[in-house]
Amino acid sequence: MSLNWKEIDLILSELPLKGSLVRNIYQPDHHSLILELYNRGGNLRLYISLLTGFTRLHTIKQKPKSPSKPQRFVSFLKAHIRNGRITDAEQPGSDRIVRINIKRYTEEAVLWIRLWGGAANIIVTDSSGKILDAFFRRPKRGEISGGYYKPAADLKQEGSCKSLTNKTYTIRDMPGEGSFNERIGKYYSSIEEDGERKQITASLIQAINIRENRLLSTIEKLEKKREKYKNYSRYRELGDIIKASMHKLTKGDTWLKTEDFFNDNRTIDIELDKRLSPAGNAEYFYKKYRKAKSGLGKISGEIDIHRNNFKLLEEKKNIILDQNTEIKELYELKSEFKTKTTTHKNLSSTGLTFYSHGFIITVGRSAKENDELLRRYARGNDYWFHVRNHPGGYVFIRSKSGKSIPLEAMLDAANLAIYYSKSKSSGQGDIYYTQVKYLRRVKNGKTGLVIPTHEKNLFVKFQPERIKRLKEKLPEIL
Repeated sequence: MSLNWKEIDLILSELPLKGSLVRNIYQPDHHSLILELYNRGGNLRLYISLLTGFTRLHTIKQKPKSPSKPQRFVSFLKAHIRNGRITDAEQPGSDRIVRINIKRYTEEAVLWIRLWGGAANIIVTDSSGKILDAFFRRPKRGEISGGYYKPAADLKQEGSCKSLTNKTYTIRDMPGEGSFNERIGKYYSSIEEDGERKQITASLIQAINIRENRLLSTIEKLEKKREKYKNYSRYRELGDIIKASMHKLTKGDTWLKTEDFFNDNRTIDIELDKRLSPAGNAEYFYKKYRKAKSGLGKISGEIDIHRNNFKLLEEKKNIILDQNTEIKELYELKSEFKTKTTTHKNLSSTGLTFYSHGFIITVGRSAKENDELLRRYARGNDYWFHVRNHPGGYVFIRSKSGKSIPLEAMLDAANLAIYYSKSKSSGQGDIYYTQVKYLRRVKNGKTGLVIPTHEKNLFVKFQPERIKRLKEKLPEIL
């Protein structure tokens, strides 16, 4: 509910606007403006809202948020009224239109603040009424630079509306202590905070629900794969059966019909790949056995990670839905969620990813992966680590704007470089590192081959416990 003209009058009477110096102007969003004023009583911030249903003006205590890129209207006000002094401030008549006269050196400007629900605006004119600029430019109403603002027409229009409705306006009895201005500020602040809370809560819950659905889908796929891998020993048995029956086979055979000596010598038909030799078909099943055996443990670990992540999301959801959670904490969660989402997008599908002291470390395990990471993942300010004079994986630490990489994270990266190289058995390694922008590709060189410049050195003794910790650490999702 917007302020009525009597409430506006009361607020103006409580504020020492006349004689105040305009120290700064802020526009925190697309419907409000804040004048930072100074007078003998100290600083005050006059908040003006043009939001339909909540048009009002009163002081606020909190420091306003200022967008990184100043809005057009604020830039204009800073050039014309900042460091100016308010010579007069009043509500002419009873029509929710406030006039503030400001003198800056020899220049005079008038701020017309129209607090109407459907047509609220702030219009700046010179002393003759010529419009210099407006918060909302409305050509149909003539509220554009170069036009003329005629407050008498607005006053007449608003006044006639009042007479038609014959409505009696009263000053509301606001709860709390302090002046009416202070109480009205707290009242609207609580309303806006409630709406803000609902909006941010809905946004966070929606984001978490999406993430949970993705996790459930991933878990379901992994469980199906795990079920398939559970019988991994059968692949080895099939390989043994083929190996025992090679005297019956020739290259090009598509089926082997023989006895299954693992299951009471029952007859079994095994499909073969005609492109492979009998020994090649046996090796094919042995490879499937090894892959399924190692994959079973890996998949079980991934399922545990995803289930743990789901549990963490549920805990976050409970915090968000708790009415005792402060809105500041909700914003921190939103900021954290956005950061982690961005981080998730920055993860590479190539190589291995680890987490160290708030930084992402990615490792290439082959020349192909090294090259892929260099081409499609690494950014100029990321750091690259590699063991000197030994073939091995490239290790990248994803950089963060305004943050330096801690030594412990660098040591983790150096140990990973040793672990995924030929120097692992030596127990130590001479590591050189530099930023990706200082890497130069070798013309006509091998895949992924680069020459570093501006490199620095780290001599590191290999620490297996670091690798164990990095492998056990769960990815951060929120």
